[in-house]
Amino acid sequence: MCIPVPCSGCLPNWLKTSRRRADAGPPPIQDFGDFIVPAHVVYGDTFLVARQAQRIRQEAGAGDLMESNRQRITAAQAQPAATLAMCQSLPFLEPIRLVEIEGALATQEGGGGGRGGGSGSSSRSRASGSGAGRRSGAGSSNSWMQLAEAVPQLPDSTLIIFTDGDIGARNPLLRALSATATVHKQTAPSGADLDRWIKQTASEHGAAITPPAVRALNEMVGSDLWTLDRELAKLSLYAAGREIGEPDVRALVPYAPDTNIFAAVDAIIDRRPGDALRLLTQLMREGREPLYLIAMIERQLRLMALARDLADRGVPQNEMGRRMGTNSDFVVRKTLGQARRANLPAIAGMYRRALRSDLDIKTGRMEPEVALELLVADLTAGA
Repeated sequence: MCIPVPCSGCLPNWLKTSRRRADAGPPPIQDFGDFIVPAHVVYGDTFLVARQAQRIRQEAGAGDLMESNRQRITAAQAQPAATLAMCQSLPFLEPIRLVEIEGALATQEGGGGGRGGGSGSSSRSRASGSGAGRRSGAGSSNSWMQLAEAVPQLPDSTLIIFTDGDIGARNPLLRALSATATVHKQTAPSGADLDRWIKQTASEHGAAITPPAVRALNEMVGSDLWTLDRELAKLSLYAAGREIGEPDVRALVPYAPDTNIFAAVDAIIDRRPGDALRLLTQLMREGREPLYLIAMIERQLRLMALARDLADRGVPQNEMGRRMGTNSDFVVRKTLGQARRANLPAIAGMYRRALRSDLDIKTGRMEPEVALELLVADLTAGA
Protein backbone atom coordinates (compact mmCIF):
# COMPACT_ATOMS: atom_id res chain seq x y z
CA MET A 1 0.00 0.00 0.00
CA CYS A 2 1.33 3.45 -0.88
CA ILE A 3 1.52 6.02 1.89
CA PRO A 4 0.96 9.58 0.64
CA VAL A 5 3.83 11.89 1.53
CA PRO A 6 3.82 15.63 0.82
CA CYS A 7 6.33 16.61 -1.84
CA SER A 8 9.39 18.61 -0.80
CA GLY A 9 7.85 21.84 -2.07
CA CYS A 10 4.65 21.33 -0.05
CA LEU A 11 6.28 20.05 3.12
CA PRO A 12 6.96 23.41 4.86
CA ASN A 13 3.38 24.60 4.26
CA TRP A 14 2.01 21.21 5.38
CA LEU A 15 3.97 21.50 8.61
CA LYS A 16 2.73 25.05 9.18
CA THR A 17 -0.85 23.88 8.83
CA SER A 18 -0.45 20.79 11.01
CA ARG A 19 1.43 22.63 13.75
CA ARG A 20 -0.88 25.59 14.11
CA ARG A 21 -4.28 24.36 15.11
CA ALA A 22 -6.72 26.79 16.62
CA ASP A 23 -8.08 24.62 19.43
CA ALA A 24 -6.97 24.94 23.05
CA GLY A 25 -3.61 23.48 23.94
CA PRO A 26 0.00 24.58 24.07
CA PRO A 27 1.13 27.94 22.70
CA PRO A 28 1.42 28.00 18.89
CA ILE A 29 4.81 27.26 17.40
CA GLN A 30 6.73 30.49 16.91
CA ASP A 31 7.43 31.74 13.41
CA PHE A 32 10.66 33.70 12.96
CA GLY A 33 9.99 35.10 9.49
CA ASP A 34 10.18 32.31 6.96
CA PHE A 35 11.80 29.95 9.49
CA ILE A 36 9.51 27.41 11.15
CA VAL A 37 10.81 26.70 14.64
CA PRO A 38 11.13 22.90 14.92
CA ALA A 39 12.33 22.95 18.54
CA HIS A 40 10.66 23.09 21.93
CA VAL A 41 12.10 23.29 25.43
CA VAL A 42 9.84 22.00 28.21
CA TYR A 43 11.16 22.15 31.77
CA GLY A 44 9.95 22.36 35.36
CA ASP A 45 7.60 20.03 37.25
CA THR A 46 8.06 16.57 35.76
CA PHE A 47 4.33 15.75 35.64
CA LEU A 48 3.49 18.97 33.81
CA VAL A 49 6.52 18.53 31.53
CA ALA A 50 5.28 15.08 30.45
CA ARG A 51 1.78 16.47 29.78
CA GLN A 52 3.07 19.45 27.80
CA ALA A 53 5.40 17.28 25.70
CA GLN A 54 2.45 15.04 24.89
CA ARG A 55 0.37 18.04 23.78
CA ILE A 56 3.20 19.27 21.56
CA ARG A 57 3.47 15.86 19.88
CA GLN A 58 -0.27 15.76 19.25
CA GLU A 59 -0.41 19.35 17.97
CA ALA A 60 2.39 18.63 15.51
CA GLY A 61 0.77 15.43 14.29
CA ALA A 62 3.57 13.35 15.79
CA GLY A 63 1.53 11.35 18.26
CA ASP A 64 1.58 8.07 16.33
CA LEU A 65 4.76 7.87 14.30
CA MET A 66 6.57 4.75 13.20
CA GLU A 67 9.33 3.65 15.54
CA SER A 68 11.96 4.52 12.94
CA ASN A 69 10.79 8.14 12.98
CA ARG A 70 10.82 8.73 16.72
CA GLN A 71 13.83 8.75 19.04
CA ARG A 72 13.92 9.33 22.79
CA ILE A 73 17.38 10.15 24.12
CA THR A 74 18.83 10.52 27.62
CA ALA A 75 21.48 13.23 27.36
CA ALA A 76 23.81 11.76 29.99
CA GLN A 77 24.06 8.54 27.96
CA ALA A 78 24.08 10.03 24.46
CA GLN A 79 26.63 11.37 22.01
CA PRO A 80 25.57 14.91 20.99
CA ALA A 81 27.12 14.49 17.54
CA ALA A 82 25.09 11.31 16.91
CA THR A 83 21.98 13.08 18.20
CA LEU A 84 22.56 15.96 15.78
CA ALA A 85 22.87 13.45 12.93
CA MET A 86 19.48 11.99 13.90
CA CYS A 87 17.94 15.45 13.89
CA GLN A 88 19.34 16.16 10.43
CA SER A 89 17.95 12.94 8.94
CA LEU A 90 14.76 13.06 6.92
CA PRO A 91 11.84 10.88 8.09
CA PHE A 92 11.00 7.60 6.38
CA LEU A 93 7.58 7.49 4.65
CA GLU A 94 6.15 10.07 7.07
CA PRO A 95 6.24 13.87 7.17
CA ILE A 96 7.81 14.24 10.65
CA ARG A 97 10.81 12.91 12.56
CA LEU A 98 10.46 13.30 16.35
CA VAL A 99 13.55 13.57 18.56
CA GLU A 100 13.05 13.99 22.32
CA ILE A 101 16.13 14.73 24.45
CA GLU A 102 15.84 14.37 28.22
CA GLY A 103 18.29 16.03 30.60
CA ALA A 104 20.42 18.07 28.18
CA LEU A 105 19.81 21.30 30.08
CA ALA A 106 20.78 19.62 33.35
CA THR A 107 24.26 18.91 31.95
CA GLN A 108 24.82 22.68 32.04
CA GLU A 109 23.65 23.19 35.62
CA GLY A 110 27.01 22.25 37.13
CA GLY A 111 28.60 25.22 35.46
CA GLY A 112 26.80 27.75 37.60
CA GLY A 113 23.67 27.97 35.52
CA GLY A 114 21.37 27.11 38.40
CA ARG A 115 19.38 29.52 40.48
CA GLY A 116 21.83 29.41 43.33
CA GLY A 117 24.92 30.11 41.18
CA GLY A 118 28.15 28.57 41.73
CA SER A 119 29.31 25.11 42.18
CA GLY A 120 30.71 25.38 38.68
CA SER A 121 34.42 25.28 39.37
CA SER A 122 34.33 22.00 41.23
CA SER A 123 32.12 20.34 38.64
CA ARG A 124 34.29 21.56 35.78
CA SER A 125 37.41 20.23 37.45
CA ARG A 126 35.74 16.86 37.91
CA ALA A 127 34.67 16.79 34.26
CA SER A 128 38.15 17.60 33.02
CA GLY A 129 39.97 15.21 35.33
CA SER A 130 41.36 11.77 34.65
CA GLY A 131 37.93 10.36 33.83
CA ALA A 132 36.42 10.22 37.31
CA GLY A 133 32.95 11.70 37.25
CA ARG A 134 33.10 12.38 33.55
CA ARG A 135 29.73 12.51 31.84
CA SER A 136 28.87 9.51 29.79
CA GLY A 137 27.79 11.78 26.93
CA ALA A 138 30.27 13.08 24.35
CA GLY A 139 33.06 14.66 26.41
CA SER A 140 32.27 18.28 27.17
CA SER A 141 28.73 19.46 27.78
CA ASN A 142 29.52 22.21 25.25
CA SER A 143 28.58 19.63 22.60
CA TRP A 144 24.93 20.18 23.54
CA MET A 145 25.49 23.89 22.99
CA GLN A 146 26.61 23.05 19.47
CA LEU A 147 23.33 21.20 18.93
CA ALA A 148 21.43 24.27 20.13
CA GLU A 149 23.30 26.41 17.61
CA ALA A 150 22.36 23.96 14.85
CA VAL A 151 18.60 24.18 15.49
CA PRO A 152 17.94 26.86 12.82
CA GLN A 153 19.56 24.63 10.19
CA LEU A 154 17.52 21.51 11.01
CA PRO A 155 15.05 20.23 8.38
CA ASP A 156 11.49 21.48 8.74
CA SER A 157 10.48 17.83 9.05
CA THR A 158 12.32 17.45 12.38
CA LEU A 159 10.43 18.11 15.60
CA ILE A 160 12.92 18.28 18.48
CA ILE A 161 11.76 18.50 22.12
CA PHE A 162 14.16 19.12 25.01
CA THR A 163 12.66 18.03 28.36
CA ASP A 164 14.06 18.59 31.83
CA GLY A 165 13.19 19.14 35.48
CA ASP A 166 13.69 22.36 37.44
CA ILE A 167 16.37 24.42 35.72
CA GLY A 168 17.90 27.75 36.72
CA ALA A 169 16.99 30.81 34.68
CA ARG A 170 20.69 31.44 33.92
CA ASN A 171 21.22 27.98 32.44
CA PRO A 172 23.38 28.66 29.34
CA LEU A 173 21.73 25.99 27.18
CA LEU A 174 18.28 27.28 28.07
CA ARG A 175 19.33 30.80 27.14
CA ALA A 176 20.85 29.60 23.86
CA LEU A 177 17.74 27.64 22.89
CA SER A 178 15.41 30.50 23.83
CA ALA A 179 16.51 32.35 20.69
CA THR A 180 15.38 29.60 18.31
CA ALA A 181 12.90 27.40 20.22
CA THR A 182 9.53 27.68 21.88
CA VAL A 183 10.14 27.55 25.64
CA HIS A 184 7.49 26.12 27.98
CA LYS A 185 8.24 26.61 31.68
CA GLN A 186 6.04 24.28 33.75
CA THR A 187 5.66 25.57 37.31
CA ALA A 188 3.96 23.31 39.84
CA PRO A 189 0.85 24.94 41.32
CA SER A 190 0.69 25.79 45.01
CA GLY A 191 -1.85 27.23 47.42
CA ALA A 192 -5.12 28.21 45.76
CA ASP A 193 -3.71 27.27 42.35
CA LEU A 194 -3.11 23.72 43.57
CA ASP A 195 -6.71 23.53 44.85
CA ARG A 196 -7.93 24.58 41.40
CA TRP A 197 -5.62 22.04 39.76
CA ILE A 198 -7.08 19.27 41.93
CA LYS A 199 -10.64 20.27 40.96
CA GLN A 200 -9.77 20.45 37.27
CA THR A 201 -7.97 17.09 37.34
CA ALA A 202 -10.89 15.46 39.13
CA SER A 203 -13.15 16.83 36.38
CA GLU A 204 -10.84 15.36 33.72
CA HIS A 205 -11.30 11.99 35.43
CA GLY A 206 -15.09 12.45 35.26
CA ALA A 207 -15.83 13.49 38.85
CA ALA A 208 -16.53 16.55 40.96
CA ILE A 209 -14.85 17.03 44.34
CA THR A 210 -15.94 18.95 47.45
CA PRO A 211 -13.75 21.70 49.00
CA PRO A 212 -13.18 19.64 52.21
CA ALA A 213 -12.03 16.73 50.05
CA VAL A 214 -9.64 19.04 48.19
CA ARG A 215 -8.15 20.24 51.49
CA ALA A 216 -7.83 16.67 52.78
CA LEU A 217 -6.12 15.54 49.59
CA ASN A 218 -3.77 18.50 49.72
CA GLU A 219 -2.92 17.70 53.33
CA MET A 220 -2.36 13.99 52.80
CA VAL A 221 -0.52 14.01 49.48
CA GLY A 222 1.00 17.47 49.20
CA SER A 223 2.09 18.89 45.85
CA ASP A 224 3.24 15.67 44.16
CA LEU A 225 1.18 15.93 40.97
CA TRP A 226 1.95 12.36 39.88
CA THR A 227 0.46 10.97 43.10
CA LEU A 228 -2.43 13.43 43.09
CA ASP A 229 -3.41 12.44 39.55
CA ARG A 230 -3.22 8.74 40.42
CA GLU A 231 -5.28 9.17 43.61
CA LEU A 232 -7.89 11.29 41.82
CA ALA A 233 -8.28 8.60 39.16
CA LYS A 234 -8.83 6.04 41.92
CA LEU A 235 -11.27 8.28 43.82
CA SER A 236 -13.26 9.01 40.65
CA LEU A 237 -13.78 5.30 40.03
CA TYR A 238 -14.75 4.78 43.67
CA ALA A 239 -17.25 7.65 43.69
CA ALA A 240 -18.94 6.19 40.57
CA GLY A 241 -20.66 9.36 39.38
CA ARG A 242 -21.21 11.12 42.69
CA GLU A 243 -19.14 13.96 44.16
CA ILE A 244 -15.88 12.95 45.85
CA GLY A 245 -16.15 13.79 49.54
CA GLU A 246 -13.69 14.08 52.41
CA PRO A 247 -14.65 10.63 53.82
CA ASP A 248 -13.68 9.10 50.47
CA VAL A 249 -10.25 10.72 50.65
CA ARG A 250 -9.70 9.64 54.27
CA ALA A 251 -10.73 6.09 53.44
CA LEU A 252 -8.75 5.54 50.24
CA VAL A 253 -5.72 7.83 50.22
CA PRO A 254 -2.69 6.77 52.28
CA TYR A 255 -1.30 9.54 54.46
CA ALA A 256 2.26 10.46 53.55
CA PRO A 257 3.79 12.69 56.27
CA ASP A 258 7.07 12.88 54.34
CA THR A 259 5.33 15.14 51.83
CA ASN A 260 5.22 17.88 54.47
CA ILE A 261 8.95 17.50 54.99
CA PHE A 262 9.47 17.97 51.24
CA ALA A 263 7.13 20.95 51.28
CA ALA A 264 8.93 22.45 54.30
CA VAL A 265 12.31 22.09 52.61
CA ASP A 266 10.81 23.65 49.46
CA ALA A 267 9.68 26.60 51.59
CA ILE A 268 13.14 26.89 53.18
CA ILE A 269 14.90 26.93 49.79
CA ASP A 270 12.42 29.51 48.48
CA ARG A 271 12.90 31.68 51.60
CA ARG A 272 9.33 31.28 52.88
CA PRO A 273 9.73 30.95 56.68
CA GLY A 274 5.99 31.27 57.39
CA ASP A 275 5.10 28.31 55.17
CA ALA A 276 7.99 26.22 56.52
CA LEU A 277 7.00 26.81 60.15
CA ARG A 278 3.33 26.14 59.41
CA LEU A 279 4.13 22.76 57.85
CA LEU A 280 6.53 21.77 60.64
CA THR A 281 4.05 22.92 63.31
CA GLN A 282 1.38 20.74 61.69
CA LEU A 283 3.71 17.74 61.96
CA MET A 284 4.39 18.54 65.63
CA ARG A 285 0.65 18.63 66.30
CA GLU A 286 0.48 15.16 64.81
CA GLY A 287 3.00 13.93 67.37
CA ARG A 288 6.34 14.48 65.64
CA GLU A 289 9.08 15.72 67.98
CA PRO A 290 11.22 18.73 66.97
CA LEU A 291 14.37 16.59 67.16
CA TYR A 292 12.81 14.11 64.70
CA LEU A 293 11.86 16.95 62.34
CA ILE A 294 15.38 18.38 62.44
CA ALA A 295 16.74 14.91 61.71
CA MET A 296 14.38 14.64 58.73
CA ILE A 297 15.55 18.04 57.44
CA GLU A 298 19.16 16.84 57.83
CA ARG A 299 18.34 13.67 55.91
CA GLN A 300 16.71 15.61 53.10
CA LEU A 301 19.64 18.00 52.86
CA ARG A 302 22.03 15.01 52.66
CA LEU A 303 19.95 13.55 49.82
CA MET A 304 19.91 16.94 48.09
CA ALA A 305 23.71 17.16 48.26
CA LEU A 306 24.03 13.65 46.85
CA ALA A 307 21.46 14.31 44.11
CA ARG A 308 23.18 17.57 43.15
CA ASP A 309 26.55 15.82 42.90
CA LEU A 310 25.08 12.98 40.84
CA ALA A 311 23.36 15.44 38.51
CA ASP A 312 26.55 17.45 38.08
CA ARG A 313 28.34 14.25 37.08
CA GLY A 314 25.66 13.38 34.51
CA VAL A 315 24.27 10.29 36.28
CA PRO A 316 20.89 9.35 34.68
CA GLN A 317 17.85 9.94 36.88
CA ASN A 318 16.85 6.27 36.66
CA GLU A 319 20.13 5.34 38.38
CA MET A 320 19.97 7.97 41.11
CA GLY A 321 17.52 6.07 43.31
CA ARG A 322 19.93 3.18 43.77
CA ARG A 323 22.83 5.49 44.61
CA MET A 324 20.67 7.55 46.97
CA GLY A 325 19.43 4.43 48.75
CA THR A 326 15.74 4.79 47.89
CA ASN A 327 13.29 2.85 45.74
CA SER A 328 10.81 5.75 45.59
CA ASP A 329 10.56 7.60 42.27
CA PHE A 330 8.74 10.37 44.14
CA VAL A 331 11.69 10.88 46.52
CA VAL A 332 14.16 10.99 43.61
CA ARG A 333 12.03 13.45 41.58
CA LYS A 334 11.40 15.80 44.49
CA THR A 335 14.96 15.69 45.81
CA LEU A 336 16.49 16.30 42.38
CA GLY A 337 14.14 19.23 41.80
CA GLN A 338 15.15 20.74 45.15
CA ALA A 339 18.86 20.11 44.55
CA ARG A 340 18.81 21.95 41.23
CA ARG A 341 17.52 25.08 42.96
CA ALA A 342 20.61 25.48 45.16
CA ASN A 343 24.32 25.02 44.60
CA LEU A 344 26.34 22.41 46.48
CA PRO A 345 28.11 24.82 48.89
CA ALA A 346 24.74 26.32 49.87
CA ILE A 347 23.29 22.87 50.57
CA ALA A 348 26.36 21.97 52.65
CA GLY A 349 25.97 25.18 54.66
CA MET A 350 22.33 24.44 55.41
CA TYR A 351 23.26 20.90 56.47
CA ARG A 352 25.91 22.17 58.91
CA ARG A 353 23.39 24.63 60.39
CA ALA A 354 20.88 21.79 60.92
CA LEU A 355 23.57 19.70 62.64
CA ARG A 356 24.24 22.59 65.03
CA SER A 357 20.55 22.71 66.00
CA ASP A 358 20.57 18.96 66.56
CA LEU A 359 23.60 19.34 68.88
CA ASP A 360 22.04 22.28 70.75
CA ILE A 361 19.01 20.16 71.62
CA LYS A 362 20.95 17.05 72.61
CA THR A 363 23.34 18.99 74.86
CA GLY A 364 20.49 20.90 76.53
CA ARG A 365 21.67 24.32 75.36
CA MET A 366 18.33 25.08 73.72
CA GLU A 367 14.69 24.02 73.99
CA PRO A 368 13.65 21.82 71.04
CA GLU A 369 10.85 24.08 69.75
CA VAL A 370 13.06 27.17 69.98
CA ALA A 371 15.92 25.38 68.18
CA LEU A 372 13.59 24.36 65.35
CA GLU A 373 12.21 27.90 64.94
CA LEU A 374 15.69 29.44 64.92
CA LEU A 375 16.86 26.84 62.41
CA VAL A 376 14.05 27.73 60.02
CA ALA A 377 14.72 31.45 60.52
CA ASP A 378 18.44 31.04 59.76
CA LEU A 379 17.96 28.75 56.77
CA THR A 380 15.33 30.96 55.14
CA ALA A 381 17.56 34.00 55.73
CA GLY A 382 20.41 32.26 53.93
CA ALA A 383 22.55 31.81 57.02
